[in-house]
Amino acid sequence: MTQQKILTAIDGSEYSSLILDSAIEQARLLGGQIILVHCHRKFSVIESHAYREEEMAQLINEAEKLVDPYLQRVRDAGIPAESRIMEEPAAAAISDIARIEKCDLIVMGSRGLTNLASLIIGSVTNRVLQTAPCSVLVVR
Repeated sequence: MTQQKILTAIDGSEYSSLILDSAIEQARLLGGQIILVHCHRKFSVIESHAYREEEMAQLINEAEKLVDPYLQRVRDAGIPAESRIMEEPAAAAISDIARIEKCDLIVMGSRGLTNLASLIIGSVTNRVLQTAPCSVLVVR
């Protein structure tokens, strides 16, 4: 039997820790590995080349700093883990990575750091539920 792959979407919100707890629990139950996914905001397209490169480096650095503690928590739990840092839109990136990596489960929050469009269920979560190639566990 191959190791189950569990994609876990984190955004640094207060829910990210709860999401990670659920993903670790699922990984233990399924004998799985976790792929952490974080989507940073889009890069500017109208800035000068030099400024754009500086902005890109800064966004990636900030994203790595956000993801690293979560990655370490998974590894400390004895579960194999990797991370993917992607550019928004998050819903498309999450579904695409799940498809490419042949993930068995996506674990994500019902809401995150999005705006008013996510009052009932997050717009990203709603979109992933519609496009995911595998089961999705929504953590509240």
